[in-house]
Amino acid sequence: MKKALVVWGGWEGHEPKEVGEILTEALRNEGFEVEVSDTLDAFRDEEKLKGLDLLVPIWTMGSIEKEQLQPMLNAVRSGVGIAGVHGGMGDAFRQETEFQFMVGGQWVAHPGGAGVTYMVNIVKPEDPIVEGIEDFEVTSEQYYMHVDPAIEVLATTNFGDVVMPVTWKKMYGEGRVFYCSLGHSADVMAMEPVLKMVTRGMLWAAREL
Repeated sequence: MKKALVVWGGWEGHEPKEVGEILTEALRNEGFEVEVSDTLDAFRDEEKLKGLDLLVPIWTMGSIEKEQLQPMLNAVRSGVGIAGVHGGMGDAFRQETEFQFMVGGQWVAHPGGAGVTYMVNIVKPEDPIVEGIEDFEVTSEQYYMHVDPAIEVLATTNFGDVVMPVTWKKMYGEGRVFYCSLGHSADVMAMEPVLKMVTRGMLWAAREL
């Protein structure tokens, strides 16, 4: 049985507990054994982390101690998958540039706040993470991000003439990394195309897809 660790906390405005519950249920429905924690101390035991298949951090902003961060990074480098959404992974631990490098991007702005209606465009429809998912509309925060040009982009949105990645995958050492900038709140996370894409992304990171 595949094993995952979901760690939620940080800024409450992103409903980390509720989003964590949705993703935990999705993983359990796929047959995963899921441990859930509300403390970053869950990342301290590197050997335990290396025995897992997937890490799912849901922790907007905040700070992380070296003794919490380094075991997580080492585990992913060794081959453990990591997957996350919105600020829970794309705006976590703002001072930790190595974490941002692992993720492949970092939030910098969301013009218009949480009430922007915009399109999410699937740009690599043959990829199994987004296969069969049509372009869709969402009303939420629209993330403008600094992104690593090496990421493999699966979905985008537009800021005028600027095409901005929404969903991507990449490698960090031997570990698979999946990220989606959607998921500002639990209701957005629960949207059918969003949850399907993120669930598949978690499966891909855990080498189940």
